[in-house]
Amino acid sequence: MKILRSINVLKIAINNDSKLGFVPTMGGLHKGHISLIKESLKKSNTTLVSIYVNPKQFNNKNDFSSYPRNLTKDINILKKLKIDYVFIPNNKDIFATKRLKEITLQKSQKILCAKFRKGHFEGVLDVMDRFIKLIRPKYIFLGEKDFQQLFLIKNFIRNKYKSVICPCKTVRDENNVPLSTRNYLLSKNSMHKVGLISNILKKIKLTIKNKSSLKKNILNIKKELIKKFNIKIEYLEIRNENNLSALNIKKKYRLFIAYYINKVRLIDNF
Repeated sequence: MKILRSINVLKIAINNDSKLGFVPTMGGLHKGHISLIKESLKKSNTTLVSIYVNPKQFNNKNDFSSYPRNLTKDINILKKLKIDYVFIPNNKDIFATKRLKEITLQKSQKILCAKFRKGHFEGVLDVMDRFIKLIRPKYIFLGEKDFQQLFLIKNFIRNKYKSVICPCKTVRDENNVPLSTRNYLLSKNSMHKVGLISNILKKIKLTIKNKSSLKKNILNIKKELIKKFNIKIEYLEIRNENNLSALNIKKKYRLFIAYYINKVRLIDNF
């Protein structure tokens, strides 16, 4: 495995590899990331993992500074997986050129996390655009846990690049908790609560299509979760899986949630 720390070294290393798999991460690697990397190793000739905590996608300075980082541990994990390259750029390299036109979301896209995290997805799309332009990967591997992010990136690059987005299913632990770098910030007690919440939501997803008054039931569920687990819920919504529009129960849909537990923001979908 080669560690690449500059754009010039990156360009020489990948040298227009026609079947390169790219796994973008912000570090704090866990089994969810590992599952993405293993998919790339199976599908691609060459696998490149990036580790870069993108400041532009944080709408809260404290959130950025407290985001879990452990580069030594991450590199050891990647060495064991025997990937080809890990790209660890700095801010100066990534944002060396200014945009001629700022990235903006459409009004219809300002839902779910975009409604509550101003500038977040604009920052995500900005850095992904820069990465793809540099790397020109054949495949990009992204997890379904960040489903709105996956949806927006897929739509953003569709007519701009030839890269193919490869969605990968959410990896969960034995208590049904979706794996996330932010989980490192939680106590054992909080993790236990997250597991209980996840199992409740999973059961709701399986039965909610039989509910007669959808909006009312969602509101009641939200109130019960807040009361039982002492959490702050930003949203609990059901949306069409294909376009994230408001629910049409005859179509395939997902249940989305974002909430705070002990000041740590978590997201999930079923």
